Amino acid sequence: MSAVTARAPVIPVLTIERLSDAVPLARALVKGGLPVLEITLRTQTAMAALGAIANEVPDAVVGAGTVLEAAQVEQIQRLGAKFAVSPGCTPGLVAATRSAGLPYLPGVQTVSEAMALAEQGYQVLKFFPAEPAGGLAWLKAVGGPLAGLRFCPTGGIGADTAQSYLALPNVACIGGSWIAPAAAVDAKDWSQIERLAAAASKYKRS
Repeated sequence: MSAVTARAPVIPVLTIERLSDAVPLARALVKGGLPVLEITLRTQTAMAALGAIANEVPDAVVGAGTVLEAAQVEQIQRLGAKFAVSPGCTPGLVAATRSAGLPYLPGVQTVSEAMALAEQGYQVLKFFPAEPAGGLAWLKAVGGPLAGLRFCPTGGIGADTAQSYLALPNVACIGGSWIAPAAAVDAKDWSQIERLAAAASKYKRS
């Protein structure tokens, strides 16, 4: 998973309501410099959107977010997903993603959860929901005892806090939805989304 998180400082977290938005949205984000895209499986069009982006936007590294069931792993991989992301983690998801050879970003909220996944070989974890769960303070506090782990904090992060997260040495990248605001997507203002992506692509990592 570290090869995926190294591609860009920000992973746009996308909840796509209309299939017609999928490809132009992905193209705008990739053109702006954010090639790694997380399509959350929260809408009826999510699977079709993921497949369309995988087929029509070759420069995108598209993955599925909000993966909650092991049965979804085979489906998203068949559609072209290059990675999977979950808000938490279950033994079934670990087994399914490993069996599929699919890079996996499991979610944690506690030190014990992070230690349990580290024991299974995971070195990059999603910290979710970042802001409600302690945000910057949590990540700073665990930096010493969990020195071998890196995190992708997601949840409540915006343009005003993104750089502060990325400045931490144990943050590999961040996930966020502010790069593709619903109003801009509804208006099909792809140029605005490209500009937001370009700004986010320039954030510096520690």
